[in-house]
Amino acid sequence: MKKIAARLWRIIRGPMQWRVLWLWHSKFMVGVTGIVRDQDGRVLLLKHRMWPEGRQWGLPTGYANAKETFEDTVVREVREEAGLTVKVCELVHLKSGYQLRVEVAYEALYVSGRIEVASFEILEARWFSPDDLPEGLQESHRQLIGRQRS
Repeated sequence: MKKIAARLWRIIRGPMQWRVLWLWHSKFMVGVTGIVRDQDGRVLLLKHRMWPEGRQWGLPTGYANAKETFEDTVVREVREEAGLTVKVCELVHLKSGYQLRVEVAYEALYVSGRIEVASFEILEARWFSPDDLPEGLQESHRQLIGRQRS
């Protein structure tokens, strides 16, 4: 049976192999977060309209689109949610084990622009000192902000 399966696998080659793999394996959404800091070390936080009352403050975050790099997701989300341009730096967090998603987070540096909240999803965007974060900040985001940088 194994020899037959191997022979079939070699015969279908290329795109058909990818289709079979796609059908066979689990599908995941990838949540991408940006820890955006300015030249003074302040961090960009957004007050999210759709998040639970009392826990609405958090970092810019969203789901990666098909064929989009995670770095590009950070750039897009910050631009859409706060109107700012950022440069993505290092990957600082990767977490799996959820049923339908994987989480990643990147450090990012503010490059240009003025905060403009035009997104339906965001109520407010502000810069905060890491030592003076707002009440209602997602605990996981507080940990990302406070982690030791190398």
